[in-house]
Amino acid sequence: MQSVASDRLEVRLAANAEEIVAAQALRYRVFYDEMGAKPTDAMVARLIDVDDFDAICDHLLVLDPARGSGGKAVVGTYRLLRRWVGEDFGRFYTAGEYDIAPVLANGGRFMELGRSCVDMAYRNRSTMQLLWAGIAAYVFENEVDLMFGCASLPGTDPDALAEHLSYLYHFHLAPEALRPRALPGLHVDMACRPKDSLDPRRALAALPPLVKGYLRLGGFVGDGAVVDHQFNTTDVCVIVKTDLVTEKYRSHYDRTTKEIASREVMAS
Repeated sequence: MQSVASDRLEVRLAANAEEIVAAQALRYRVFYDEMGAKPTDAMVARLIDVDDFDAICDHLLVLDPARGSGGKAVVGTYRLLRRWVGEDFGRFYTAGEYDIAPVLANGGRFMELGRSCVDMAYRNRSTMQLLWAGIAAYVFENEVDLMFGCASLPGTDPDALAEHLSYLYHFHLAPEALRPRALPGLHVDMACRPKDSLDPRRALAALPPLVKGYLRLGGFVGDGAVVDHQFNTTDVCVIVKTDLVTEKYRSHYDRTTKEIASREVMAS
């Protein structure tokens, strides 16, 4: 995909193994050092977060060239897995927590998202907007129809997250034909509180920024939350049709193309 840049940051796919390792190191600092996830001994030895999916995924990176070149510049990351790659591999990460058969049966071009994080010093609106611009470019260039993946709420106590989970269930539950369901033995009921007891505006405002980003794009959630003790989180499965993503990117792409064409005409 083509890189996308703001005033001082750039977003693009990792170009080499060094940049992927830098993304894994960033994930380690955020997930394990900050959020209290439980690393394996192998991860501790290398100070990176790594699993089997890293070798087959595309790694979207936010880079700050002022920090240096290559891996030194990595300040944000997202892991992307296209349908055909996951099917060739034989599994998707989300399938470890959810029955994603409805998504697979839906057909079309889809991709799985995961392992999103941003360096603490760069957690602001502009960085998140640039990260989403990178996802939009990837979706546009690969003609992706649907995105899905596990999104995390902090902590492993569903009772403490009752307002979040109830709001997501009552107001953003995926259509039945497309709805993943938490696997038996992992399923945690999300309808902790009745719908009429919720303040939707307050509940939405209290959600993590990444989850709010999915919802603003018309995203849905699957049925059931899953407590992930390794990562010290409670996960929900998010599904997003890419119509709004593609529409916004196409408008930006068309506008940029016209501006370039206009400058070329003036220069000729």
